Amino acid sequence: MTPHSAILSVTLGMARPDPALAAALQGYVVHQVDSLKEAERLQVLQAVRVGLLWLGSGLLEPQAQLEALLQRCWQMRWIAVLPASLLAQPYWRSLLHAHCDDFHTLPLDLLRLKQTLGHALGMAALAPPAAPDHAALLPQMVGRSPALCRLRSQLPRVARVLAPLLITGESGTGKEMVAQAVHGLSARRNAPFIAINCAAMPASLIHAELFGHERGAYTGASRERRGLIEAAQGGTLLLDEIGDLPLDLQASLLRFLQEKTIIRLGATVSRQVDVRVLAATHVDLVQAVARGSFRQDLYYRLNVLALEVPPLRERREDLLPLAEHFFASFASERGSQLRGFSKAAQQAIAAHDWPGNVRELLNRVRRALIMATGRLIMPADLGLAQVPSQAQACISHAALALDDARVLAERAAIAASLLEAGSNVAQAARRLGVSRMTLYRLLAKHGIAVRSHQRDMARVASD
Repeated sequence: MTPHSAILSVTLGMARPDPALAAALQGYVVHQVDSLKEAERLQVLQAVRVGLLWLGSGLLEPQAQLEALLQRCWQMRWIAVLPASLLAQPYWRSLLHAHCDDFHTLPLDLLRLKQTLGHALGMAALAPPAAPDHAALLPQMVGRSPALCRLRSQLPRVARVLAPLLITGESGTGKEMVAQAVHGLSARRNAPFIAINCAAMPASLIHAELFGHERGAYTGASRERRGLIEAAQGGTLLLDEIGDLPLDLQASLLRFLQEKTIIRLGATVSRQVDVRVLAATHVDLVQAVARGSFRQDLYYRLNVLALEVPPLRERREDLLPLAEHFFASFASERGSQLRGFSKAAQQAIAAHDWPGNVRELLNRVRRALIMATGRLIMPADLGLAQVPSQAQACISHAALALDDARVLAERAAIAASLLEAGSNVAQAARRLGVSRMTLYRLLAKHGIAVRSHQRDMARVASD
């Protein structure tokens, strides 16, 4: 089955359509369901691009559920068939306008419906293929750029071993997602994955949070408590933003990495812990070691294996697939009429430098889903500048070239007049047809030094 030959037929509040419809739909794969629950359970739902919505006056399905299905299947072209009496109701008029490409009223004109379906299926064939469900994949990374493919190929190799792994990359590149992918590909995938943001914990509490504490270890410690390291027993521990960990905690962490044991706050005996340690940072740890803000021995202990997550500006081939992925992921938040990205928005996404990386792209797309008022997302909805067309760029380039030509011609004329006047500014000004003061301003503008300049300026001041 291909998406361009399949039709989902949903019948709500009426008997199944006239059997004569089967002849009109000959050559197409039709998935017939009689309730919204059946439609939701349909495994091929994401592969179908055209839907027939049969609405009867006896509709008992909650309207909110119907809207939720249409919202979720925003990529489909819906054609509604309904009694003319329903068109008199504002709710149904609004729903058809927001979610349907066309509608037909009963009694049905089969020939016209067949033409409508053919047009919808033809338009669906022109659309780009639907993005795969990346949520079901490991690693959960969208894109096919060489930088991302190289990273993705390394993940299974580092997932097979238990050695510490250091993940580096700029803020917003998805370092925690990479760590989750490593955990998901490892033999520990069914055990806990615990992520600790070392930069977000108060320095006074971080030791107790990491290693736990015994009852009475400090004021308020009314009972013993496992730390986050113990909570990851048998699984994977991610130390996020490890570069921001205080120096005194770095020593305790080094002991844990060397001996695989911890000592709770207030305890006198150590506890054995079995965890795979991953660390992530946007800080250059080599420079941090040189500054003395990060222990060199801890750096080498963590940097047994290393992965670098590329910034988004180095994987520009992934920009539009990522934007489409986020559009689909947050489809429930979009405006009811929103269908996708305009050409101008795609150009703006491709031209932007993305200093905030994937996190910035996600936030801009999500904001656009809520704020866009048209059928397509525009650059302004994303908070991006519109990329000038080729014609506008040529005009701008020509204007810039013309300005440069004027400056060069003006400078050449001044230089020639000064040469003929023997560097006498007054005579050069007369030759150019300007005042002395105007010529002085032009000399300063072009950075032209004249030996008599200081003497003349002193004379002007005395006059």
